[in-house]
Amino acid sequence: MTKEQELVAVGIGRRKCSSARVKITSGNGNLYINGVLATTYFNSSPESLLICKNPLKLFDADQSYDVYAQVSGGGLTGQTEAIQLAVSRALIKLDTTRRPKLKTLGLLRRDTRIKERKKYGLKKARKAPQYSKR
Repeated sequence: MTKEQELVAVGIGRRKCSSARVKITSGNGNLYINGVLATTYFNSSPESLLICKNPLKLFDADQSYDVYAQVSGGGLTGQTEAIQLAVSRALIKLDTTRRPKLKTLGLLRRDTRIKERKKYGLKKARKAPQYSKR
C-alpha cells in the first residue's frame, strides 16, 4: 500500500483456523494477499478469487477499491472464506446501508466450526480402535 492511497476501511474475518485482516483503499480493483497478487496466490484455485471478491461484486465496487489482506493459518478454503467475511465487514464500515443485503446473503455470518480435538484412547476425535468380540 502506497502513501498516496488513502485507507478507506478495515475488517477482520475468521474461519476454522484462519484469520484475515483486510484493508480496503481506493484503487482499481486489485486484490493483494500477504503482499502477493491474488491471481498468483490462488494459482491452483481461481474460484477462490471469485469468493473473495463476491461482496465487492454485489455492489459493483470490485473495480473501484484495492484490497490488501494479511492471512494466516488454516488451509486455502478457510483463508478464502476468512477474507470474504473481512471484506464484507469492511464494506459495512464504508456504508451501513449495505448491511441488509450482505446479511440476507449470509456473508456476515461467522462459521464457528473448528476441528474437534483427539481424545485419549481413540485413534482420532471419534474413531475408536477396532473391536474384537472373540
